[in-house]
Amino acid sequence: MVFRFATVSGQRIDWRLVRNCSVTPAQMGWMYLSLCAVSLGIATFFWLLGARLVMPFAWLEIVVVGLAFATYGRHAADGERISLQGSRLVVELETAGKLQRAEFDRSWVRVEPKTGDRSLITLSGQGRSVEVGRYVRPELRPALASEIRMALRAA
Repeated sequence: MVFRFATVSGQRIDWRLVRNCSVTPAQMGWMYLSLCAVSLGIATFFWLLGARLVMPFAWLEIVVVGLAFATYGRHAADGERISLQGSRLVVELETAGKLQRAEFDRSWVRVEPKTGDRSLITLSGQGRSVEVGRYVRPELRPALASEIRMALRAA
């Protein structure tokens, strides 16, 4: 079998679907520190020239940008992991550091779009359901769903 989204190692098939982040949290931290240094340097220069209101606005800017960067960093590692090993399908969803895990018996899993072709993929079985595919482009979700179906059917 040839997989587009999955990696195969032995009898195990893994799909790792992650957010597309161009900057790592460490790079974001260095960028924030350099922004703080430049902003406070310019504010200090004008404060020494007598513009006393520049410094409070510079600090306000640093705090607001810091909150935005912290929010970005908190969600930078969000992702979905789907593992098929033996008779178990394990789905792990990580959002803002919180991990949700669901296990299904391979023979009872249904794979279907939630409402239409471009919607999230619903994995359901045994009275539980999980939605996956948030980090895959909508036009590629049907291909991911058919790949999961194919892997579930293969013995």
